[in-house]
Amino acid sequence: MITSVLVANRGEIACRVFRTCREWGVRTVAVHSDADENALHARVADAAVRLPGAASADTYLRGDLIVKAAIAAGADAVHPGYGFLSENAGFARAVRDAGLVWIGPPPEAIEAMASKTRAKELMGIAPLTDVTGADLPVLVKAAAGGGGRGMRVVRRLADLDAELTAARAEAASAFGDGEVFVEPYVEGGRHVEVQILADTHGTVWALGTRDCSLQRRHQKVIEEAPAPGLTEELTAELHTLAVRAARAVDYVGAGTVEFLVADGRAHFLEMNTRLQVEHPVTEAVFGLDLVALQLRIAEGHALENDPPRARGHAVEARLYAEDPAHDWAPQTGRLHRLAVPEGIRLDTGYTDGDEIGVHYDPMLAKAVAHAPTRAEALRRLAGALERAAIHGPVTNRDLLVRSLRHEEFTSGRMDTGFYDRHLAELTEPAPDPLAPLAAALADASVKRGRFGGWRNLPAQPQVKRYAVAGEEHEVRYQHTRTGLTVKGVRVVHADAGQVVLETDGVRRRFDVARYGDRIHVNATALTALPRFPDPTAQHAPGSLLAPMPGTVVRVAEGLTEGTTVQAGQPLLWLEAMKMEHRITAPVTGKLTELPVSLGRQVEVGTLLAVVEGGAE
Repeated sequence: MITSVLVANRGEIACRVFRTCREWGVRTVAVHSDADENALHARVADAAVRLPGAASADTYLRGDLIVKAAIAAGADAVHPGYGFLSENAGFARAVRDAGLVWIGPPPEAIEAMASKTRAKELMGIAPLTDVTGADLPVLVKAAAGGGGRGMRVVRRLADLDAELTAARAEAASAFGDGEVFVEPYVEGGRHVEVQILADTHGTVWALGTRDCSLQRRHQKVIEEAPAPGLTEELTAELHTLAVRAARAVDYVGAGTVEFLVADGRAHFLEMNTRLQVEHPVTEAVFGLDLVALQLRIAEGHALENDPPRARGHAVEARLYAEDPAHDWAPQTGRLHRLAVPEGIRLDTGYTDGDEIGVHYDPMLAKAVAHAPTRAEALRRLAGALERAAIHGPVTNRDLLVRSLRHEEFTSGRMDTGFYDRHLAELTEPAPDPLAPLAAALADASVKRGRFGGWRNLPAQPQVKRYAVAGEEHEVRYQHTRTGLTVKGVRVVHADAGQVVLETDGVRRRFDVARYGDRIHVNATALTALPRFPDPTAQHAPGSLLAPMPGTVVRVAEGLTEGTTVQAGQPLLWLEAMKMEHRITAPVTGKLTELPVSLGRQVEVGTLLAVVEGGAE
């Protein structure tokens, strides 16, 4: 019987596994890097073990140290979570060789399926080996992992070598294995997958389907179960293929078989030999706890002959600290508050006051809604995210809300190119026009209470300036004997945390929270601007500033000061949160400054390069 589980992972998935373990009465052990010493997963576990080494994701790839940590902490089982070493057969063997229970599939099954190249061979599909004459586009993919890392769509043969290099670097950084392969890229397909669960007694469950078509950079953003719009025949075929894949490798535990569905046909993609990020939607629909079932299977218990019947529809949205309007740039900083309305499941590795760092994936949480119908589930989740309190760095919250309400998605006509077509409209700024006024009145109410409102002469209008979605807004109000007044707006109530305004007979409430010069008014984020701008804070035209904290991992070959560059030409690459981000020339011109070099760590706003336009 399992009595203590070490989770060889971090963040949200570690907290998720710990939750089930606590319900089972099983002790929990966390491991953490230096950067994660105060992370939520390390704080909520019964015991935590520091993994020596650099404060980076590479720490969680040291299987030898994790096994030692399990033994030192008295754990008798190891759960790998997802990512990192979750699909590493050598790590699974090391856990077993140490006399510990491995809560996952046999190493042989991992070896057969975790490498996408070998999985395709097992399914009778050969990846491309020669693309010199192939029709593009093609897809470059990491053989040893997922999550969009090490994955590139290549549409021009001339770009292939550079994209292979980038994909190998990302794969090696994220999974410790730089192997990549190339396959044809199917345009306009839907990403559909089947959750499987298998015990050691020969029973294999196919737990419905999930649609994960809404993706950015080949990483899923919104997932749902069941996949909408599939015929009964296609659903049955997907289940059959998934069970066949599991039986082909004597699979045990939870896993997922992924397909690309196009023109009514299913194309096998891969089998993930682990628990998926999106497993909560399957749990909601089937009324199961997949982590609990993983524990039972690892203890040798048998599944029932048939799985429970599916009920209703569930949808999950991944909340990221990133800016979709600016190339999905990851964001860092303090997460002051994270709260969603009741009735929504929130899986997260953060709590109020935690710091979002540069070393790991920028996913903050997963929000899940379950309802009798798909339409109700989408509406419920969109409304909850819209009302959620998310105070801190920029997130993709607005994108999620708009995606869930987009007609192409609500009608079930989406595919993996959804964001390629609709990103501009989905990220168009639409701040609440009254938010700056509410922020100003909340601040004014504090000062009024502190200093009093009595004046001998009529007060002059007060002026406040705010930056909202990249634009500057100016608001005016007055202190009078009757309180704060605004032209054309009735101020019903104003204090530091809440403002109530009435316009044209309609009364609205605004919840206000301030953290330094950053202010959150309902779902709108604002930055308070100084009354007199600092003239020394300007950069020369053509300056390229770091959009995120990161490390310079590549500089374009032959690039030196004085070089003529073309608009859109890659100049250098930053690595942040295990992904490479390309920095390109904004205009055609001369590179006049290049103050950074390979390996340098930079903060947001660091000057990376200056390109003066007009060069011939």
